[in-house]
Amino acid sequence: MHYHRRMGKNDRRPIAARSTGWAQRLSAALARSSITPNQISVLSVFFAAIAAVGLLATPNLLGLLTCAICIQLRLICNLLDGMVAMEGGKQTPTGALYNEYPDRIADSLLIIALGYAASMPWLGWLGALLAALTAYVRLSGASLGLPQDFRGPMAKQHRMFVLTAACVLAIIEQLVGNTAYVLPAAAIIIAAGSLLTCITRTRAIAAQLKAST
Repeated sequence: MHYHRRMGKNDRRPIAARSTGWAQRLSAALARSSITPNQISVLSVFFAAIAAVGLLATPNLLGLLTCAICIQLRLICNLLDGMVAMEGGKQTPTGALYNEYPDRIADSLLIIALGYAASMPWLGWLGALLAALTAYVRLSGASLGLPQDFRGPMAKQHRMFVLTAACVLAIIEQLVGNTAYVLPAAAIIIAAGSLLTCITRTRAIAAQLKAST
């Protein structure tokens, strides 16, 4: 994630992998290159689109595997764009826009595709809407002068974990029993969890506002 210079590190999503050696070495190499954080953010949408196509190929096992791999590549892009921007000194005035917009597009592509793969398109669209609302609530708090609240239970990294696990389990499910329960369950978990996340974040913002009066 990357931000305008006025936004500090406290506004960044807490990611444990940020302190790992491989991430620091890769981000340092990217910072020395001509690649910009904004380009890395856009690349995350590319990987999400490939993952979505893989999902839509269900019950094709290769498609499910492709989806799982590309989701992880998307998350690596989400990790590196901020590291290149902040630690690499490549922040840009448009960084805050590229931090948010590609994420919303990537989330929508993946969750809507999940709905179709689960034969419940409406649930995919609902899940995508609720996922976008979690970000809206977070940014609403920030607009009121509060720290950005990245709590779950179904923040972006949690949604992507559920979807990745669902792809792996769906492969096993098809090989073992030739059933199709995993993907619908994942779509339900993501939608319900995103709704709960909107509620928990809204309650936290309200509590902070009340405490500040």
